[in-house]
Amino acid sequence: MAAETDYRDETQAPTREEIDGTRGPVLLEFGTPWCGHCRALAPRLAEHLDRHPEVRHFKVEDGPGRPLGRSFRVRMWPNLVFLRDGQVVGQLARPSYDQLAEAFKTLVG
Repeated sequence: MAAETDYRDETQAPTREEIDGTRGPVLLEFGTPWCGHCRALAPRLAEHLDRHPEVRHFKVEDGPGRPLGRSFRVRMWPNLVFLRDGQVVGQLARPSYDQLAEAFKTLVG
């Protein structure tokens, strides 16, 4: 699956129950369109997602009181949650390129 380019707002984002019920590798990306760190990460993240089309990618706009982000204890953007079969296998905030590569290796085996 290709990298999502637009953030899903609260009405378009999946629920925690939907995420917990997913099968296979999933990447939840939390951030905002105006976040400089989020924009800087986008091309590096797209590279990894292009190499791993089996990973479902959800780009979710986060903010105060947003239930999905709070359920994963998101405090800093970009925040990446790596899941396999609905279970968290890793979570990173503002990752380096090496951390990102290692997280994808863990996610897809």
